[in-house]
Parts: sequence; structure tokens; C-alpha cells
Amino acid sequence: MSNLSAVGDRDAWRCWLCDEPVDPDASVNSDLGPSVDLGAVGKSKKAPAGAERLAHRACNTRKGAVKPVVAWSPDLFVVDPAPIAETVERLGRKGGREVVARCPSRADADEAAAWLVDRLSRFAPDLAVATQVEPGGGQFLLVLRAA
Repeated sequence: MSNLSAVGDRDAWRCWLCDEPVDPDASVNSDLGPSVDLGAVGKSKKAPAGAERLAHRACNTRKGAVKPVVAWSPDLFVVDPAPIAETVERLGRKGGREVVARCPSRADADEAAAWLVDRLSRFAPDLAVATQVEPGGGQFLLVLRAA
């Protein structure tokens, strides 16, 4: 249990998959109970130190051995949002920048940019990113750049 506690403390007791709080006192057999997930590390690879991530038991089970799906907030007004997990993987591997969504207004784009940086600080804490909002074609493009 000390490994679970250490991972939970490091991740501020938030599920890395759904970004909701995890109750440290919940049973590990409960769907909302804490569990340790190896994240994006494949089963055939040796996990690097610190690769463990905190997840709800149900989120961890639902993900299984496939890459995680990280949903955009339903409160955001984004069009054609890019898959967050795949974008993070590409930016971590190649660097550079990617357009990750379109927004109808500057305010919508600024709100989505702030949310995305905050979400990625927990989903991919080792990846330094910055956002940029670019006008174009009557809409605003949300660009994610590996810093």
C-alpha cells in the first residue's frame, strides 16, 4: 500500500485518465477506489522509474491494455478536437506543434487553451507545452506546442 500512497500523493489523488478526484480511503476493490496504472508503457517494455500513475480502479480496468482516451471537457466549445493522448505521444516523441482544435470565438479558444494546459499538467506532467491561438478563416485555431 505504500507504493499506492506514494503514487497518490505525487498525483495529488487525481485519476490521470478521467481527471476526477480519487478517494485514498476507498476500497481498492471499489470502482472509484485507487489503483496504480503503468500508463502508456507497453507490457513488453520495462517501465521506467516513476511511470506509475494513479487511476480509479474502473478507469484503469476500462482502459485495459489499450492506449487511454482522454476526453475534452464538454463545457468547451471546440470543433474537430484532436485526440489528446495521441497528440501528447507525438509531441513527446517529435516535438514541434500541432493544431488541436478550432473554436468559433477568441474567448472560446482562450478558455480551451487554458483548460488544455491545465489538463496536460496532470495527464502528461513530464511534457512541457504551451498553447497559442491563431485567427484564420473566421475561426480561431488552438495550437499546442512542445516547449
